[in-house]
Amino acid sequence: MKAIKFADFGSADVLHLAEAPLPEIRPDDILVKVMAAGVNRADLLQREGVYGTQTYGDSPILGLEIAGEVVATGSAVIGFAIGDRVMGIVGGGAYAQYARLDSEMAAIIPDGMSFIEAAAVMESFVTGWEALAHLGQVAKGETALVHAAAGGIGSAAVQLGKAAGAHVLATASAGNIENVLSLGAEAVFDYRRSDFEAEVVDATASHGVDLIIDFVGGSYLARNIRSLAPGGRLVQVGLLGRDDNAIIPLDLVLHNHLRLIGTVMKSRSRTEKRAMVRRFTEQVLPMMGRELKPVIGAVYPLKEAAEAHRRMEAGGLFGKIVLCDFQ
Repeated sequence: MKAIKFADFGSADVLHLAEAPLPEIRPDDILVKVMAAGVNRADLLQREGVYGTQTYGDSPILGLEIAGEVVATGSAVIGFAIGDRVMGIVGGGAYAQYARLDSEMAAIIPDGMSFIEAAAVMESFVTGWEALAHLGQVAKGETALVHAAAGGIGSAAVQLGKAAGAHVLATASAGNIENVLSLGAEAVFDYRRSDFEAEVVDATASHGVDLIIDFVGGSYLARNIRSLAPGGRLVQVGLLGRDDNAIIPLDLVLHNHLRLIGTVMKSRSRTEKRAMVRRFTEQVLPMMGRELKPVIGAVYPLKEAAEAHRRMEAGGLFGKIVLCDFQ
């Protein structure tokens, strides 16, 4: 089969289309003919060598989410059959014509949803729901602040927060403010020109927000803590700022009974990922295609994966980057 491979860590230039062996499926796996795959920040980090190895997970091939058609099933698979249209989370191997997918990390693609749309669902909405509901424990009537709300997970989190009955505030670039408002945010702050901490004070009458979903880290940490209401929760999902050193105002954490929670999908165990997908399937999937829709920012053929990575590195996009034209 054809797959995107790289011999050495480095820039997007190291990516190239090459031959690779078909993956061998285990009893719980389904073999999927890949029609589209989502591009995630973790793919870039793996390519750069941040994880220290090319094989971080199941495969040395990049990619964490796929959409396609089932062509074979393992001996223990229940609930999926050859010909089913599926989307799912893989431990690597998405940038290839065929991928093995743990059947308990798969979901049937809703009627009317394209493969390209489906490839933008799983990482964003599973992660977003985990951060908002399972870890962040968002409740109807609460106020949530979503940073980097124009990205794949951020755009999902805004929609999920609204669907959960929360008042959603967000940060984004000036060019994406209207886009994020269209997803259901009640106010969106230009992260370059405005101080979100001051904006939160105004928007909440100095009360603060109940929940913050942050992908930036670094200098945002202290400002996030000061923006939380008593009993508030900060869920740290990423480090877009590439800065893992920050000052924590512990007096506020203690006095206001705040909770700081970190989560990364890629490093979770198979059991944990299965549980996350199960919560998504039960609680979120019924809303997909209706109240909730993946946002597609750009689409590239598989052979142009390097260009897709460069586009993500450039920033400023609204929504998810998806690879297509695998066959």
